[in-house]
Formats: sequence, structure tokens, C-alpha cells
Amino acid sequence: MRTGRPKVMLMLTTEERQRLQSLAHRSRSAPFLARRARIVLACAEGRDNKIVARTLHVTPATVGKWRGRFVRDRLEGLYDEPRPGARRTITDEQVEQVIIRTLETTPRGATHWSVRGMAKATGLSRMAISRIWRAFGLQPHRSETFKLSPDPLLVEKVRDIVGLYLNPPEHAAVFCVDEKPQIQALDRTQPLLPMQPGQVERRTHDYMRHGTTSLFAALNAKTSEVITQFHRRHRSVQFREFLDLIDARVPRHLDVHIIMDNYGTHKTALIRNWFAKRPRFHIHFTPTYGSWLSLVERWFAELTNKQLRRGAHHSVSQLKAAIQAFIEAHQANPKPFVWTKTADQILASIARFAQRTVEVQAAQPTHKARTIGTGH
Repeated sequence: MRTGRPKVMLMLTTEERQRLQSLAHRSRSAPFLARRARIVLACAEGRDNKIVARTLHVTPATVGKWRGRFVRDRLEGLYDEPRPGARRTITDEQVEQVIIRTLETTPRGATHWSVRGMAKATGLSRMAISRIWRAFGLQPHRSETFKLSPDPLLVEKVRDIVGLYLNPPEHAAVFCVDEKPQIQALDRTQPLLPMQPGQVERRTHDYMRHGTTSLFAALNAKTSEVITQFHRRHRSVQFREFLDLIDARVPRHLDVHIIMDNYGTHKTALIRNWFAKRPRFHIHFTPTYGSWLSLVERWFAELTNKQLRRGAHHSVSQLKAAIQAFIEAHQANPKPFVWTKTADQILASIARFAQRTVEVQAAQPTHKARTIGTGH
């Protein structure tokens, strides 16, 4: 009578039993790992493989496999072994060549590489090029703009304005003030086709102009509430009228800190005299090309994105009504823009950008001017 190959006795230590019970019953365990732990625990009770298989609804071969793996490798044997996978078809040298071409060359007749163009030039698939670019964070189709500030007081101005955001003075209100000039009342030449299921909104590419208006705005940096005023023009006379409105709206017991850019209207003799007569007003100019430090620019971007860019207005009065509707909706639930970066972080970022600019300029070859001689 054949009794088969004798099974190796499966004995568990106290630590192994606790670990297996945790894997078997913990809700975060992977289902396959929990099943393997239950198989080993059942076998450790001395049950036959067929009985364990019938109890846990698996095949006897599965029970034998994980019993044997545990006897050989203990707990480590219950985890899947790493699989070799398919052999690589793209070498490190090919990847390097794709990166070098992307960074240091341009295709003939174009300013940047495309996935199709690079795939054709290198002989690799478009999917391979896409994976390489994604792995190294390369996006040749994208381009952004920048402008380094040449302001000699850049450091002082950044620290001053960021300090107002992060540590606002007591008994004072901080306002970011600017104007959005020449907002055009534009109407499309044909009716707008509204959005439908499976079809985006459509509009004509051309438009008709129906006049302009200028919007002056002062954003309270702490509350995000705005003081606004419409004007036909945006000269210093209109700016003084807007300052009068701010002066009337802000309680008299509060100092007023005004953050604004270096637009000529903000620096005329008329405006300087106005501030000189009102000692509770304190002026803070942003650095040259640094209007992004003023939070009201972020509010103007919201106005453009949510109301102006896709709006169609038959007249200036209709344009003003649309802007006023946006202002009222904002005032009903103002959410402050939270400034998070410190002055040191901003200045460090500017320094890195400036250093990269210098390095790129130094790496570019110098081109001598071509002169035309007379033959003598």
C-alpha cells in the first residue's frame, strides 16, 4: 500500500503565529496574502492538504505550494518573488541620445521637437519617446515667459511687501491697488452656440468693439473684500478720485498701507501731494516688473477667467453690469488669497533663476558683426 511522500512537519513559532494571524485577519492585507496566511495556519494545526483545500475553497495543489514555500522560506516565502519581465529593447545609450537631442538640438525648420519628429529621427517608437520625456520631465511643446527685475531695491521691496502679507501691522488695513484699463466691450459677429451633450460651446473668432471702460480696484489683503470704481479713462485725476473713495471707505482710526506698481499715474505730482496731506496712508511700490507681488493682480485674473474672456457684451453699460455682477458675487463670499512663500524663499528662487540666465548666456557662442569691406 502506497502512502505517498511524507510531509515535512510544519511548526510555528509564537512570533510567526502572531504575524500570520495579523496577515490573515487584518483588513488592509492584500486578499492573496491573507489567503496564504490562512493556508499556513490551517496546515500548522496538522490538517491534511485536501481538508485545508476544501475548507478554504482552493485546490490541493495551491495548499501544497504555499505549505512548501513556508517550510522552505518561512514568512518571506508567502510574498511573490520578483519576476524578470521582458528584456529591455532600448539601451541606456539610446535614452541618452534622445535626451541630448531634445536639450541641445532642434529639428530642421522648427523651434522644438515633437514626439513624432524625435521618433523618426531616432528610430524609436512614439510611445518610447513619450516615456523617456515623461521620465526626465521634458516638455518641448511648452514654453513660459519670464522677466528678471533690474530694480536696485528689489530685495528691500520684496521683504517689505511680503512682510505686510505674512505679518500685517496692527490697527491698519493693507490694500493692493491697481487698475485694469481699457476693458473692451466685445460682441461676437454671430450668435453664440451653447454647450450641448457631446459638443463644447462655440463662438466666432471675430468680434465687434462697442467701447471700453477702466476698472480701479483695491483688494483688502486680509479679507479679500474689494473697493471698485469705473472710469472712462485712467489718468492721475481718476486715480485721485479712486483714492478719495478708499479714504472714505476705510475707518478713520485705521492706518492704510497701499501696495501698487510703478505705473506713471501712481507717481504724478497730483498723487504725491494727495498722499502728503494724508499721513495715515503709507505707500509700498512693487519692484520693477514685479507687479505679481500685488494680490489684486490675482483678483483681476479671476475676473478675466470667470467673466470677461468668454463674455459677449453689446455695450459698455452691459459690460459694466457683467463686471458688477462678478464683484457682487465675490463680495458675498470673499475668500482671501493666502500668501505662503517667505521673502527669503522668493529671493532664493530669483537668485537661482538669475544664475541660470547667466550660465545660459555664457554658454552661447558670441557672434561677431559681419562687416562689408571695400576691397582695399
